[in-house]
Amino acid sequence: MKIHEYQAKELFRRYAIPVPEGGVAATIDEALAVADGLPGYPLVVKAQIHAGGRGRGGGVQLVARREELRQRAGAILGMTLITPQTGPEGRLVRRVLVEQAADSGRELYLSLLVDRDSASIVIMAGAAGGMDIEKTAAIAPEKISRVQVNPLQGLQPHHIRQALSGLGLTPDAMKQWPALLAALYRLFVENDCLLLEINPLVITGAGSPLAVDAKMELDDNALFRHADLLQYRDIHEDDPLEARAREDNLKYIRLSGNVGVMVNGAGLAMASMDIIKKAGAAPANFLDVGGGASAEMVEKGFAIISGDPHVKGIFINIFGGILRCDVLASGIVAAVKRCGVAVPLLIRMEGTNVEQGRQILADAGLQLITAADMADAAAKVAEMVA
Repeated sequence: MKIHEYQAKELFRRYAIPVPEGGVAATIDEALAVADGLPGYPLVVKAQIHAGGRGRGGGVQLVARREELRQRAGAILGMTLITPQTGPEGRLVRRVLVEQAADSGRELYLSLLVDRDSASIVIMAGAAGGMDIEKTAAIAPEKISRVQVNPLQGLQPHHIRQALSGLGLTPDAMKQWPALLAALYRLFVENDCLLLEINPLVITGAGSPLAVDAKMELDDNALFRHADLLQYRDIHEDDPLEARAREDNLKYIRLSGNVGVMVNGAGLAMASMDIIKKAGAAPANFLDVGGGASAEMVEKGFAIISGDPHVKGIFINIFGGILRCDVLASGIVAAVKRCGVAVPLLIRMEGTNVEQGRQILADAGLQLITAADMADAAAKVAEMVA
């Protein structure tokens, strides 16, 4: 679950991580009220959407006086902000963060993230932060240091020294920063984060660190431990189909391809997506109805896949164990009759009651494509989206 910058900074304050003074506003009047409670100008007005690159799209504005704030906040609120991370459709801005402009100083980069390959938490630190950090990472990756921390052992002093050395700090300046990194690590672990990023992390005129920006992503699977963080979910920023799947207790991730995928099990999902790629197509989603799915859940899953306009064909690949093939077939038939099917539908199933399931599909009088096995499915996927 991604959260907004202003929400991440609320968490930062709980851990005594320094951030600029400010507040969030949904209207121009609220923005002016926030500004009136701050020490003075200049201020920064920042669009609150779940995407980076806001400055390039006009979503971050520096203002020097009250009337300018009124104009800039009015222009940003309600705009459709397009950045490299939103795609061409952009995101509607419903809130802005109004905060004190930071003293000019060096801009650094600091992030923590989960590295599944090494089963570690990785601290990434760079001496040059700001909007060009992606370019730096691509053309000069050696300028960004990576420190792996074993989560069973936790953050150690040598990790802190290694990470801070990657920021290019002077020995005197480094004395002020270990507490910051230790606080960020505690925030990351205690809230089950997947990503925590500060870009830029500014060195103020006094030599102190200041988190000018904040990006956080929380692990959805751990939110049952953090009821207080559920309030941070912004349904307006969620993909509508992913939100619908979550309400139906289905595991669904939207991808960028053209073949909808319905399976019962993550391993089968991986194999199915490999088949689709090998056939020269691309998966449009990952939808797992689970081992114990009912015909109703299958119907809901089908409706979600059908709601994606990019889907040019649907591949249903089920191994009947707990979910029997006759139950699956009944769900497919009900879903097609209720929702209609405007694209080719390929079904491959094996397992419990498979013959009964195939008979249900054959008797339904619907235009369905069936596959005998995975090799047959691969060939028919290629034909389906050709």
